[in-house]
Amino acid sequence: QVRLVESGGGSVQSGGSLRLSCAASGRSISPNFMGWYRQAPGKQRELVATITSDRTVYADSVKGRFTISTNDAKNTVYLQMNSLLPEDTAVYYCHVACVDSSWYWGAGSQVTVLS
Repeated sequence: QVRLVESGGGSVQSGGSLRLSCAASGRSISPNFMGWYRQAPGKQRELVATITSDRTVYADSVKGRFTISTNDAKNTVYLQMNSLLPEDTAVYYCHVACVDSSWYWGAGSQVTVLS
């Protein structure tokens, strides 16, 4: 069984930074896709950033401010968030899809940006 454990959320003033981490525990995984999504109150879950072996993709709203990365073992994905805005306030979820067609979601990490 694989579990994704998120950390790094919290509250920060507008303009501040946070770094989210999502670590896979349990059996080893072979991801071909890792990403971060977010869901604000009353809104649908939306893509924030994704990373594969050869490319990264960002939502227009976070380009130039957020950076997605992984560790060498490809079992942890990070989201460095700079120049945070109140509209970035949401629950952030990590998502991993593996080469064996399994996929997993984290439980979510609250990010609150104060104006």
